[in-house]
Amino acid sequence: MNEYLSCVMNIGEQMLLCGAEVHRVEDSLQRMCSAFGAVRTDIFIITSSMVATVMTPEGESITQTRRINGGGTDLERLHRLNDLSRRICHEKMTPAQIEEAYTAILETKNYPFSLECLAYAVIAGSFTLFFGGNWTEAAISFFVGSLIRFVVLFVDRKVINKMFGKCIASFAASALAFVAVQAGLIPDIDKIIIGNIMTLIPGIGLTNALRDLFVGDSITGLLRLADAALNALAIAGGYLLFMCTLGGMTL
Repeated sequence: MNEYLSCVMNIGEQMLLCGAEVHRVEDSLQRMCSAFGAVRTDIFIITSSMVATVMTPEGESITQTRRINGGGTDLERLHRLNDLSRRICHEKMTPAQIEEAYTAILETKNYPFSLECLAYAVIAGSFTLFFGGNWTEAAISFFVGSLIRFVVLFVDRKVINKMFGKCIASFAASALAFVAVQAGLIPDIDKIIIGNIMTLIPGIGLTNALRDLFVGDSITGLLRLADAALNALAIAGGYLLFMCTLGGMTL
């Protein structure tokens, strides 16, 4: 049971890191433990910690704890982990089989970086048009959006604090838009900044926070809500820092 519980905790940890809702992770872990023969399963999860206690048919109580560091959104990996949890419940897989399937999921390659740059660019350009920008501003926003993906990649590797990373990315978006203004390509930076900030806003984090609150996971919901609010403040802070760098001038 110790081996099974360790495999289950690995899956639950990765699900949280991929952005899964807490109540769904708890439900998946409970179902997998029951499939292994646990008489009772008690699981407590928040965004930064997991605690699971199972009782075996022999009356033995086993507890494992995990500290969750970081997190993000990876719906493709989350889908694969969900599929693995269902297979575990239906096929009664051994710990070795679970570990093999789990390792294969972790080694699956993500989308190519070029596709991520294209996605950032399309999102930025589309929102620039949506908020009233013209085609020239959308084209510049498209270019700036692809550069912002490089900035995000750099800060993710070099900066531990993600909120500070959001601040740097927002500062870079504002600076690149200002360069376009100085070059005479556009009259102002508003639509460019708005379009590129939309790629940084933690929309999924806020959605998951509200869903956690609605299903009764108050602690997790409040933690995620606070994290989303702080990230939004960091994005605004990046623009404010840029404006202060220019001496407080308005554009």
